[in-house]
Amino acid sequence: MRIRGAVLEEIGRARPYSESHPITVSELELDAPGPGEVLVRIEAAGLCHSDLSVVDGNRVRPVPMLLGHEAAGIIEELGPLAPGAERAGPIDAAADSLAVGDRVVMAFLPRCGECANCRTDGQLPCTPGSVANNAGELLGGGRRLSRDGEAVQHHLGVSGFATHAVVDARSVTRVDGDVPPDIAAVLGCAVLTGGGAVLNAGAPSNGDDVIVIGLGGVGMAAVLTALSLKADGAVGRVIGVDAQAAKLDQVRELGADAAYTPEELAAEGVRAPVVIEAAGHPKAFEAAVAATAVGGKTVTVGLPNPAARSEISPLVLTAEARTIIGSYLGSAVPQRDIPRYVDMWRAGRLPVEKLISGVITLDQINEGMDALADGTAVRQVIRF
Repeated sequence: MRIRGAVLEEIGRARPYSESHPITVSELELDAPGPGEVLVRIEAAGLCHSDLSVVDGNRVRPVPMLLGHEAAGIIEELGPLAPGAERAGPIDAAADSLAVGDRVVMAFLPRCGECANCRTDGQLPCTPGSVANNAGELLGGGRRLSRDGEAVQHHLGVSGFATHAVVDARSVTRVDGDVPPDIAAVLGCAVLTGGGAVLNAGAPSNGDDVIVIGLGGVGMAAVLTALSLKADGAVGRVIGVDAQAAKLDQVRELGADAAYTPEELAAEGVRAPVVIEAAGHPKAFEAAVAATAVGGKTVTVGLPNPAARSEISPLVLTAEARTIIGSYLGSAVPQRDIPRYVDMWRAGRLPVEKLISGVITLDQINEGMDALADGTAVRQVIRF
């Protein structure tokens, strides 16, 4: 079928992107879903720093690539069974739980359900899923996108900046129809990653204070999740840290107990048992380690340039019995965690809508990337 989508043509073009246009909105051909796959009509997609990191070259991916990894939509077609296949195993289990008309949330790391990493309850990323993502393919292998006869790469198994997408059934989680598309989309990355950094990796308890460094979409989602745990007594003070005054104002409005610039945090000597680093910058990581209390956990979910390096003292890890945890996609199992976040949202404990800072059209994608790079947006959403 013919679709319309936002294709990254070249990595590393100069800013502003509104002038250099690294992304073009094009017509493409989308193949029908194969075995264990679904065709989804996209309703909403969020702009995330993981998209920007491909545009600016911090995360090198094959191009041309149809971007977008945080999206939600309606299933319009289910792929067939593989010839002679029996209905067993993770592929069929995922496909059997879905039906035409379902609203689904897409997650950017599919889980095969069979590899050793998938048996770690979300702690480690799926090995075949990671290989497919790096190659610009779907989990089942190959590509379903082309333009004028040339293959177009998939972005993290989703390619959600388009009117439609074909994705592996293991990349999606069904949600009920009362979950609006904008909310559903943001659940798939910002909330899975930021919320999971708190719930799954940081796991605060007994009134632990939580510091979140870097208040973009993922960081703000971590703040909201930490705030949701205060009523149960698991979390004490929630503290937001960012270099931008507007972000500090916003995190106060969300209910944070305090907000600091990185310089203020260091000057005040504020420390906490759980510190989430969501900025993706080596200095932010160093600040997070410095702000972690004795016996505490530093959880890093930011994605810096692969060449970036940080300097920390190994002695503090030993002498203060501290732990550094890397958390990819919030150490999440989407089919387990997304329903939990939906329940929290329904109960009014996780106001995800407060993360959405603006709504744009697909044709405004380059301008949206500029706003993301400038740090003036938390979560922009494309509505289709």
